[in-house]
Amino acid sequence: MKNHNSSVKIDGIDKKILRFLMEDARRPILEIARNIGISGAAIHQRLRKLESSGLLSGSKFIINPKVLGYTTMAYIGIFLDKAMANPQAVRELEKIPEVLECHYTTGNWSILIKVLCRDNEHLMQVLNKKIQQIEGVSRTETFISLDQQIDRQIQI
Repeated sequence: MKNHNSSVKIDGIDKKILRFLMEDARRPILEIARNIGISGAAIHQRLRKLESSGLLSGSKFIINPKVLGYTTMAYIGIFLDKAMANPQAVRELEKIPEVLECHYTTGNWSILIKVLCRDNEHLMQVLNKKIQQIEGVSRTETFISLDQQIDRQIQI
């Protein structure tokens, strides 16, 4: 696997293939081939090249959490005691299934996490009984998302 910091060169055909697949990852390769005007084998070859370059990291199904009853999305800034090592805190956060993302950040917080809960009461339990119980967490700042307005990948 290549270093992800190095830039990958893609041409117009690669971009067309990627746009089709980003719109619907289950779109048949032969349908894409017909649309672009190259063979299915050529598309497979290009996809293998893009995967080995590190640009593509597989495809996945997207679950709609609201259907499962998860309606409260929040971002939580976590302040750690100076003595606390960030990797230790991350290991503990990883054990909490409601934590979807975890980022080291610049600014006031040591860590910023994205959590998904059933409702505000569930969020309060996750905060009080799980996140704030992690050794070294001095305090948290919580921002509840009212409604996501933009959800997209980088443009190709």
